[in-house]
Amino acid sequence: MKFSVDKHEKYVAIRLDETKLTADITPRLKSEFILLNTEGYCNIVLDLSVVNECDDSQDLSCLLVGDRICKKANGLFIVTGVTECIARLLEISSIDQSLNIVGNLDEAEDLIFMEEIEKELLGSFDQEN
Repeated sequence: MKFSVDKHEKYVAIRLDETKLTADITPRLKSEFILLNTEGYCNIVLDLSVVNECDDSQDLSCLLVGDRICKKANGLFIVTGVTECIARLLEISSIDQSLNIVGNLDEAEDLIFMEEIEKELLGSFDQEN
């Protein structure tokens, strides 16, 4: 599996550098989500802009694993760069209902920072009461 990882202070971005998402790739992708979470990253952004083909929606279920891991760590799992083919499969399988999907990495970063600010504000509000 070819991919790149770009680690930031508040999140990590993974770009899948494969044109096809297959059953061979998904277990390794799930493992990467788990590994990054154990390293302390609770916000993960997955860039699928290179992926333009997927065997079936079952292979996309690995995205739900990433989402579950991040939610459990009180973070966000965001998918970006979704091509039309992948978007159709996500919609058919209703996986799109569970995921945070945005257009690009800048939007994902904005969403993460807004969420972090909200957590800080709610945390300070809770401490006052």
